[in-house]
Parts: sequence; structure tokens; C-alpha cells
Amino acid sequence: MNTGLKITAFAAAVAATFGTTYAVGASVDTVGKPVAHTEDHGERRAKQEKRGADGDHTPGGLQIVADGYALDLRTPRAEAGDRTDLRFRILKSDSGRPVTQYTRDHGKELHLIVASRDLTTYRHLHPVRAADGTWSVPATLPEAGDYRVFADFRPERAKEKVTLGADLAVTGAYAPAPTLAPSSTTKVAGGYEVRLDGALTPGEPGELTLRVTRRGKPVTDLQPYLGAYGHLVALRSGDLAYLHVHPNGEPGDATTEPGPEVSFTATAPSAGTYRLFLDFRHEGKVRTAPFTLRVGAGGGAADGQGHGH
Repeated sequence: MNTGLKITAFAAAVAATFGTTYAVGASVDTVGKPVAHTEDHGERRAKQEKRGADGDHTPGGLQIVADGYALDLRTPRAEAGDRTDLRFRILKSDSGRPVTQYTRDHGKELHLIVASRDLTTYRHLHPVRAADGTWSVPATLPEAGDYRVFADFRPERAKEKVTLGADLAVTGAYAPAPTLAPSSTTKVAGGYEVRLDGALTPGEPGELTLRVTRRGKPVTDLQPYLGAYGHLVALRSGDLAYLHVHPNGEPGDATTEPGPEVSFTATAPSAGTYRLFLDFRHEGKVRTAPFTLRVGAGGGAADGQGHGH
């Protein structure tokens, strides 16, 4: 691997001299509480990234270099509440050359996910690629804090998708998010009720079903979104490992109904807490329902305070 593409662990601390102003690079743990990285944590992070770069089965999004590709984030900082043009490139890690040929997946060459470390803010974006391989997309992130940017794509002629991740610092007045607390498995999103059924077992494929209703009536005319009647992103709380979640069936296959139920198959790599974001389209508008699923002993659903899309 090109040594210039090896990435060291991100380490920073909150600067007390700024008072309530968020310090760029502050770390956030599983529930958004600011903590300082320790040397041991940094060493573990570096080892994770090296293992991913060498091609093992480390969950997606934990590495900035993996499977022969590197994420070159050109805008590592943004201001809370301001529109920022996020710019980045996907590079071949052996040559440093930008990738310009992709295979479309779910209707797009590349999916960009931006999530805050406390998992209260989430954006699913579709950037535009220039001829030189530079991707760009406008984004407005409402809260200061540490964020993670995920590029989910499949290079041309590649057998598998690749997910790379990089840190994004959003500056501004910072307030820690409240702890995720147990809650109902039903969420309200833009006037729709979404119920989550199913559970996951660490290391094994499991099925999750989401049922969409409005004013107590099932929604039976969901519209296709990214090649399916719903799109689900799952992130592991803490390190924000990115799970590839696959919809079961697709519009036009003669068996998949356009609601009210949308099912997915996912594999959680370990026990822990996972944040799920369901995007679904109805009457021309995409809405997002967030859930928090606990995988392993005592698994169940929980929900936090607040969400952004």
C-alpha cells in the first residue's frame, strides 16, 4: 500500500477555554458524551484500519482505506447550520489515482451517508461526480459535534461493494445528546407510523420487517426509492460500523407488494446497540424513521431524543 495513504487514528479533546463552543475534533462515545481518545484506543483504531486495508472482514465504514480503495475527504470541517459543499474522491490505494468508473447500485453510482457520532443526525445524500473523479454535494448539518462520512459504492468490475469512512468535524455551540432510552418499536415520521418487527443475532443473517401506516390505515402504495420500497441503513453505536442491509424483493418482481410491509435481511457483526434509519417514499416525498435496536442479550428496540434527515 502507498504509505502516504495510511491513516493514523483521529485524536482530540474538548478545549475548555472555548466554554460552550464545540472544539473541533472532540470525540463522542456511544451516547454522545464527549471523551478524550486514549493511546490504547488510538492503537486499536490504527490496527482496525490496517486489517481493513489488508482485505479482511472488518465491518464497513471503519476504515478510510480498504479493499484497494481510499476515501479522500476534501472538506473535513463544516460549520453547524451552514450549507457546506462536501467534496471528496475515491482513490485507488496502490496508485493514488481517482476512480471514475462505477457500477450502479440501487440506482446510484455512490451513496453518501453522513451521521453524527451520537446518531441523532443522519443524512442520505447522492453527490454528483465530476469528470476528474471529484464528488460533491451540498449539506447542512444542524448540530456541532463529531460526524462520520460513509461512501458506499461498487467500482466497475468489482465483485463486492466497498464502504469507506472518514471523520468530519462540525463546529459550533455543542450540547451532548441524551442517553438512548428504551422505547416503543413504533415511530412517527412525517405523519406516518412505522413499526419495527424482528430481531438480529450476532453473526447470523436476520430479518427485519417495517410496517408503514397512516392514521391507522396500512399504506399499500409505497413508491420505489433506490430500487426498492424502502432503504435501510444500520450503524453500530460507538464505532459507527456500517452494515450492508439488503431489501427482500423489489418493485416489479411479481411478488413484492408496495406496502404496508417492507422487509430486509441484515447481519450484525457483534452484540451491541445499532441505530437503524428507514427511508421510504410516499406521495412523492421521502421520509425517514429511526430506530435503535439492541442485538444480543436482552435485545430489543430503544429510541433516542431527536433526529435529522
